[in-house]
Amino acid sequence: MTDEGIRLAKRVAELVPCSRAEAERYIAGGWVSVDGVVVEDPATRVTPSRQVAVLPGARAEEPAPVTILLHKPSGVNAGVGARGANALDCVAAESLFATHGAPRFLKRHLARLTLCTPLETDATGLVVYTQDFRVARKLVDDASRVEYEYVAEVDGGIRDGGLALLNHGLHFDGRPIAPMKVSWQSEGRLRFAAKGVKPGQIEHMCAEVGLTLTDLKRLRVGRIPMAGLPEGQWRYLAEYERF
Repeated sequence: MTDEGIRLAKRVAELVPCSRAEAERYIAGGWVSVDGVVVEDPATRVTPSRQVAVLPGARAEEPAPVTILLHKPSGVNAGVGARGANALDCVAAESLFATHGAPRFLKRHLARLTLCTPLETDATGLVVYTQDFRVARKLVDDASRVEYEYVAEVDGGIRDGGLALLNHGLHFDGRPIAPMKVSWQSEGRLRFAAKGVKPGQIEHMCAEVGLTLTDLKRLRVGRIPMAGLPEGQWRYLAEYERF
């Protein structure tokens, strides 16, 4: 052993005792602390003077992939082509919106995330990131089957028959827009419930009927509402929740 110590995985394997592979899973799962601080990298080197402990309830299991729900603030980039966790960069782990039964936060939960529901930079509302290929397949590959709900603040006077056109009859990017449910919530506020909505589509639709979009918020993705999630914070998708 050098003055730099030995790999943490080797130390844990001796401490438990267990195989080196099991030790690495304990560490990756956030079950090992060094001098009271959780360490997730099995390659971390520790000297004999460091206090290594395996936390109560530790399981030598590979951490399950997670799905993260973010209430995106305006001005944060969560558009097509944005880096996986781009919008999460502005949210500290300590501000995680905790929910009952949520997994313990691990740094690896912010790695290799797929942005499943792009949203315009100026818009606010629910955005979904995932490490789970099943969720990505549902929200990306089968996006045309998932209904989104939005509220849109608008200015101007709607043209004659404009509400009917918003429900069915407009085009976007040269293609007919599928029928959707659009209704007035109040003066200057429209509700959209639609499948396969693309960034920029609702602003385009409003302009086509004489309205100017001033604010857009996504309230729901599939069966998952944003209700109760403060702006700028995020939570894990619970095991029982389905899009």
